[in-house]
Amino acid sequence: MITDKKKRTNEIIKRLKKAYPDAHCALNHTNAFELLIATILSAQCTDERVNIVTATLFRKYRTPQDYLNVSPEELANDIKSINFFNNKTKSIQGTAQKLVENFGGEVPNTMDELLTLNGVARKTANVVLGNAFGIASGVVVDTHVSRLSQRLGLTDETTPEKIEKDLSGLVPKKDWVMFPHWLISHGRSICNARKPKCNDCVLNNICPKIGVTVAD
Repeated sequence: MITDKKKRTNEIIKRLKKAYPDAHCALNHTNAFELLIATILSAQCTDERVNIVTATLFRKYRTPQDYLNVSPEELANDIKSINFFNNKTKSIQGTAQKLVENFGGEVPNTMDELLTLNGVARKTANVVLGNAFGIASGVVVDTHVSRLSQRLGLTDETTPEKIEKDLSGLVPKKDWVMFPHWLISHGRSICNARKPKCNDCVLNNICPKIGVTVAD
């Protein structure tokens, strides 16, 4: 077992990068604005469900102004299969309004500016900055990243902000954008919450929780 956290993190990255060479953002998008909307919709909802909804949504709404040209009821109906669709309707239209009024209808590319938008916290901002603009502003922490980083002994923290701080100190900045994608791919295919496939895991000899069979 590699006891030094940074050395173990580097070995984890090396192995996962080889195991998941095609890892990428699972939310379908063609530009920063679509990714922003998809990420807002993805809160407490699966990427698969979001992609089903946005396949139609992004044909109907192409600009921030498009989202402002319809009633809240119409937009809510368009995303009604998404969890908390009423709240997300408010967030999307609020964000669209701010994009039009404050940013010329364009998605800003700084953390501080993105955090002024409705429904946008650090996770969403990191997703957009990293995957739409190629800017490594931090490490995206979703449920998979949180669970695996704890299971792999990279953090003892439980809140996304503190987990991100720990990971940002361990993961080289050049890997900040891709590291979550590698962890998410691994979490979905091998290291699931309740019954991880430890015998098939490329990290099994450096994982402090080898053999765990229940949710952490």
